[in-house]
Amino acid sequence: MIATKNLVKQEQAPSFRIIGTVFRVIFGAVFVFSGFVKTIDPLGTTYKMSDYLQAMNLPQPYCLILICSMLMIAAEFTIGLSLISGIKLKFFSWCALIFMLVMTPITLWLAVSNPVSDCGCFGDALVIGNWATFWKNIGLLILIIVILYCEKYHRQYLSPLPSWLVAASFFVFSVCISLYCLKHLPLIDFRPYKIGNNIPELMKIPDNASTAEYRTTFTYENKNNGEQHEFHSLNDAPWNDTINWKFISQNPVLIKKGFEPKIHDFVIESPEYGDITEEIFEDENFVFLFVMYDLSKTNTDKIEHLNDLYTNLSKKGIHVYALSASLNNEIEQFRQENNTEFEFCSTDPVALKTMIRANPGVVVLKQGTVIDKWNAVDTKKAFAKFCKKNNF
Repeated sequence: MIATKNLVKQEQAPSFRIIGTVFRVIFGAVFVFSGFVKTIDPLGTTYKMSDYLQAMNLPQPYCLILICSMLMIAAEFTIGLSLISGIKLKFFSWCALIFMLVMTPITLWLAVSNPVSDCGCFGDALVIGNWATFWKNIGLLILIIVILYCEKYHRQYLSPLPSWLVAASFFVFSVCISLYCLKHLPLIDFRPYKIGNNIPELMKIPDNASTAEYRTTFTYENKNNGEQHEFHSLNDAPWNDTINWKFISQNPVLIKKGFEPKIHDFVIESPEYGDITEEIFEDENFVFLFVMYDLSKTNTDKIEHLNDLYTNLSKKGIHVYALSASLNNEIEQFRQENNTEFEFCSTDPVALKTMIRANPGVVVLKQGTVIDKWNAVDTKKAFAKFCKKNNF
C-alpha cells in the first residue's frame, strides 16, 4: 500500500512541479514588481501608510513609519524573488501566505470604507481602485495556497547556507536602493510632475469630458411626531413646508466618477499677490521652486545651499519661490532661524509631496514644463549640471 502511494506521488510529481513553478513565477512577478516600484520610492509608501494611520485615528510617527515602510518593501521584494528562483521555497511560501493574510483584510476595509483613493500597492506606477486591489489579493491568496500544496514536489538546487545568503542579498539590495532614492530622488519618476511634463496641460479638462454623478439623500424631521424621513430627490423632499418639516442633512453619494485630470490640486498662493499660478506658468524664463511641504520636517542642513542658489539666481533676474503648506507663523520662524530671503508661497501639501520626493527639493519650470528637479542635498552638483545642459 505504501509503495503504491509513493508510486502515485512520483507519477504526479512532474505535473505538480510544473503547476507550482508557473504559479510561483506569477505570484513572485507581482511581488517583485510591487516591491521594486516602491523600493525606488520609499517616501511614497511612507505617505500612504501615514494616510492609513490617519484614517484609523492613530499616531503617525514619521521616522518609525519610514523604517517600517522600507522593511516591508524589502520583505515583499525578497519574497517575490525567492519564489521565482525557488530559494527556501517552503519558508518564503509561508511568509507570502502570512503577508497575504494580513494585507487582504486591510484591503477589504479599504474597499468598504474607502478612507484613501487607492491602496498604493503598486506605488504610482500602476494605480488601481480599492476593490480591484482586494480582488487582486484574493487571487494571490489562492495562488499561494496552491504553491504551498505543490511545494513538496519542488527540488531544491542550493544548500541552506547559500540559499539564505542569496535571499539576504535580495533584502539588502532593496534596502540599499531605497536609501539611495531617499537621499536623492526616485530612480524612475512615475508621477505627473516628472521631468518633461507640462503641468498646465495635465490640469486641463476636455470639453467633452464626463462629469461626476451623485445621488443625494435628503433627511427631514417631521415636527409633528419627531420622526425622520429620507428623500432621494429634492422634488420629493418637503423643502418648502417649513411648518411641518425641519431639514436635518443631505448626503451626496458618488455613483459615477467623472473625468479627473492628472493634476487637479496645484495652486500657488502668494501672501502678497494671491494666486500666482498662471503667472508662473506663463514665465518664459526659468522659475525655481524650493519645495518644503512641511517645515517642521524639513532637513535644514542644506538650506544654506538654497540661500546661495537664491542669491545667484536673483542676480540673473530669475524668479524663485519657496512652496510650503506650513502655517504663516511656522514660515516666519523658519525664515528667522535659517536666514532665508526667498519668498514663501502656500501650496497644497499633497501636491508638494507628489511633485518631488524631497523636503527640501528643487523643481525648475519653464512655461509650466518641468525642466529639472533634484534633492536639496545635491544642489551644488545638480545646479552645475543644469547650467551646463541648458547653457544657463
